[in-house]
Amino acid sequence: MSTSALLDRLRALSDVLGVPAPPSGEKVTVAQSLDAIAPLLGTATDRLWLAQATVLAEFPEAPAFEEFRRAARLDGVRKALDAVVARASRPFAPNRNVTVRIARQKVLVDVHHTARTGLATGIQRVVRQTIVEWSARHDIELVGWDARFLGLRTLSAPERQNALYGSVPNIPHVRNRVLTIPFESTYILPELAIENDRTSRISCLAEFSGNATRAIGFDCVPLTSSETVGDGMSAAFAKNLAAIAHFDRLSTISEAAAIEYRGWRRMLSGAGLRGPVIDSLLLPSVAEDVAADDFALARAELLRGDAPLVVVVGSHEPRKNHLAVLYAAERLWQEDVGFQLVFIGGNGWHGDEFKAELARLQEAGRPVRAISAISDPLLWSAYRLARLTVFPSLNEGFGLPVGESLSAGTPVVTSGFGSMKEIAGGGGAIFVDPRDDDDVLRGIRAGLVDDALHARLAAEARELPLRGWAEYADELWSYFGEPTALTVAPQNG
Repeated sequence: MSTSALLDRLRALSDVLGVPAPPSGEKVTVAQSLDAIAPLLGTATDRLWLAQATVLAEFPEAPAFEEFRRAARLDGVRKALDAVVARASRPFAPNRNVTVRIARQKVLVDVHHTARTGLATGIQRVVRQTIVEWSARHDIELVGWDARFLGLRTLSAPERQNALYGSVPNIPHVRNRVLTIPFESTYILPELAIENDRTSRISCLAEFSGNATRAIGFDCVPLTSSETVGDGMSAAFAKNLAAIAHFDRLSTISEAAAIEYRGWRRMLSGAGLRGPVIDSLLLPSVAEDVAADDFALARAELLRGDAPLVVVVGSHEPRKNHLAVLYAAERLWQEDVGFQLVFIGGNGWHGDEFKAELARLQEAGRPVRAISAISDPLLWSAYRLARLTVFPSLNEGFGLPVGESLSAGTPVVTSGFGSMKEIAGGGGAIFVDPRDDDDVLRGIRAGLVDDALHARLAAEARELPLRGWAEYADELWSYFGEPTALTVAPQNG
């Protein structure tokens, strides 16, 4: 790293620490900068974290930071800084040509995965709806990580567009030239971070940087239902929990999810950790309007004849229990109950058995299809066109399709426990035991053949109180605690 690049980093650190600027035109050496900075760091953990991150242009991991902090206390801050400078100056230092920007008294929202993906899973939908509302009313900065997960950076314009609206997916990695370092700020993680290097640096930031840290908790399925998730997911999720253990506040998307996270937090006492404050904030469910032309196109896509439509929304992974739905459907077709079945959602892990059974039923002439590439108008049209939806999941942090179906006035067959019971407890649902195939069959049969029951459930669904994403985003912002000394101004876009 050139002396000029190092001096630029030290100048950024000096500015935020309040080191007096040198007389105009006077050149300052690295040694002089370090001499001026060291006394202002003292042994304050948050300032030491800031100094190490700034000099390295890299968020430290906990072992490296603790080594630096111990050296500062044993040998003095000035000598410890020399060691960090030497490391930053190595020929192959990973961020040797990166400059730094210290974001003071800001709100940084980490949407790294949402900004880059073409997926529209429940997590991405929650993140996007929330940050759209926040961007309209608050001064937030959307950030992601560099390709090596060494630190945060401001999103590029296409990434920001995709983070907000999902309209520019699969963007190539952007080379990070400016590291954004939060100081006396608020760091918010509204998505699931599971990358090892990312979570280890988030963990160190949360424990040592002094920044306020907030997160959304979706569920603990990789722990409580580990047999239903993809290989390696449970281990990766454990790394996420290790980071969240040092956060200040966690907002879960249901009380059922809060119960799971509180159980995990109680275990932390065995490691001498307190964990975050945890409270639940139920996600909203408000049906989106669909233009007449879009609705007509969706009707042509979804319906084959006049038989009632049953819709299943969700990825084809074991936890969603779609094999039980296929079993129940085949039993009903054998009983000459007429209906057509459409699955809406992408492929999930361990979905081969579902695909094989789906193909077998299709070859037998059964009216069943799966659609993976969908738009919002198609999804909301499906809810409205369906006689009922089916969502017999084994475990959910929330279960968006349950709330979405009810908000569209369509009864739902769903699991009689956890967040699904929480969402649909006000009416509009037939509850079943998802681990009992015959009970799933009972629920779907009732929704199809009992017209009086169906009419009552549809009326209950229409009477449920509506709460939109604007209300949710405002409540979440309030719970997270609006930072002080911030100028509230909307961003463009």
